[in-house]
Amino acid sequence: MLFVRLAAGVRLDEDLEERIRAKIRTGASPRHVPARIVAVSDIPRTRSGKITELAVRDVLYGRAIKNKEALANPEALELFRNLPQLG
Repeated sequence: MLFVRLAAGVRLDEDLEERIRAKIRTGASPRHVPARIVAVSDIPRTRSGKITELAVRDVLYGRAIKNKEALANPEALELFRNLPQLG
């Protein structure tokens, strides 16, 4: 699964999804191509600017978030809770 934050005015449609998949396939490998691509309005990051994949995973699996105070934008985690695209 790949979560993407789109630029203003950009819409995640089938064409953009295929371009993303093609870029990953050629830039990494077919094994890295995500099964799903989901647009979100923000991605949680630490205060140093790193993406917090583990915190997102914990939200998706309904687990307690560890070290939430280290996040620059902890409110962004709520964007991942109960996403209809994941059902």
